[in-house]
Amino acid sequence: MKNQNINSIFKALKFIVLIFLVFGCQKSNENNNQIKYGLFKKNIIANGVSRCYAIYIPNNIKKTTAVPLVFELHGGGVYIEDMTGESGHKTPYKLWMNLAENEKFIVVYPEGLNGAYNKPSWNDCREDCIINSSADDVDFIKTLIDEISKNYNIDQNRIYVSGTSNGGFMALRLAVELSDKIAAVASVAAAMPAVSKCSQPNNRISVLFMNGTNDNNMPFNGGIIGNPPNSDHGSVFSTKNSVKFWVNFNKTDTIPVKFTFPDIDTSDGGIVTKYTYKNGEQETEVVFYKIYGGGHSAPSIKEQYSHLFEQYFNKQNHDIEMTTEVWKFFKNKLLHK
Repeated sequence: MKNQNINSIFKALKFIVLIFLVFGCQKSNENNNQIKYGLFKKNIIANGVSRCYAIYIPNNIKKTTAVPLVFELHGGGVYIEDMTGESGHKTPYKLWMNLAENEKFIVVYPEGLNGAYNKPSWNDCREDCIINSSADDVDFIKTLIDEISKNYNIDQNRIYVSGTSNGGFMALRLAVELSDKIAAVASVAAAMPAVSKCSQPNNRISVLFMNGTNDNNMPFNGGIIGNPPNSDHGSVFSTKNSVKFWVNFNKTDTIPVKFTFPDIDTSDGGIVTKYTYKNGEQETEVVFYKIYGGGHSAPSIKEQYSHLFEQYFNKQNHDIEMTTEVWKFFKNKLLHK
């Protein structure tokens, strides 16, 4: 009987260890001569804290060729598995991996630490937001850039950050505070904070906004964030003034080039118009995708959210693919210090 109990305990321990190895974040092990391809979950120590991330390595990249690096930052309360599609839910963000295969760049999905709701969040620039993690997330991204650059041949002039909602706010913080390493950022369903704890940007940097006019969580015209509005979530400037901030800072043209996309899905509540502000200093530009009738989500043709999702976050646009548009914006941007 005693031996049977020991055997049972041993089997249980083996099962627990297996579960951890399959689902837990693992230590980086790329320091060998052979590049392993695919999606991997890993952890890293940043500022004395163990942090989790997923990394996707496309097939047939070579150590002799420098490749771009793209970070995709989740929204508040979203986990890595939700971003990569491993949770089984619809997600436009997993399409980064398809682009990475075709264009040969590396994608990283970092995960924030838990905030007030005990779910992952980013410590962005909103000083009046009290629900987010207090982690040093700028240091986390900087540490990830350094670590990944040790293991892979990264083009240091082509490092980019995209994010949605809380991740979009964090992308804007990185545009302000890490522009010595990042060439361009894309902010989806986010805007510049009305009350900011961050300083002014140091370097010119290209910035993209992609916001819905019917976003019921992040007010398009500025104000208190949340559905219903909740002062704990902080406040934002209008999308118009957020775009204007970067147009003025980068000293771009003030009259944009305008383009309206075909209305592929007439049932999604609206159309998309792109405004491009060109000729900024140090070859920067500012781009704004105005999602007419769009809610609090990234537009997607291939990864369409459910009606239940739209009941809370309003309509998702299906006329453009967010990842495709953001990559078009990123791919020709170079770092300028």
